[in-house]
Amino acid sequence: MRLLHTMLRVTDLQKSISFYTEILNMKLLRRKDFPDGKFTLAFLGYGPEAENTVLELTHNWETNSYDMGNAYGHIAIEVEDVFAACEKIKSLGGQVVREPGPMMHGSTILAFARDPDGYMIELLGN
Repeated sequence: MRLLHTMLRVTDLQKSISFYTEILNMKLLRRKDFPDGKFTLAFLGYGPEAENTVLELTHNWETNSYDMGNAYGHIAIEVEDVFAACEKIKSLGGQVVREPGPMMHGSTILAFARDPDGYMIELLGN
């Protein structure tokens, strides 16, 4: 068994694809429209789906907003340099909501950014 993907519902598919590809350096692996169901799926990641867990973005064509709920946490991404990653995110118009620093009650350096739909992205140093 292996983890295949995590799915997020997004309101503006192109804006979300741009965030994950241009700011977080993921690759758009595949995208498919389902006209009968009125939705599009886009799969993004850092390598081929056969070898990596990826992110599925689902865009329901007639939905303009979603309730975030309070059970969802975040997506964690390992980066070489948390400070540099945050500077890049900010310089490209992204939102860093927790500046880089040590984890509470620990020493791991981390930060948090927010994607266009409000999902939290944890950046962890390697």
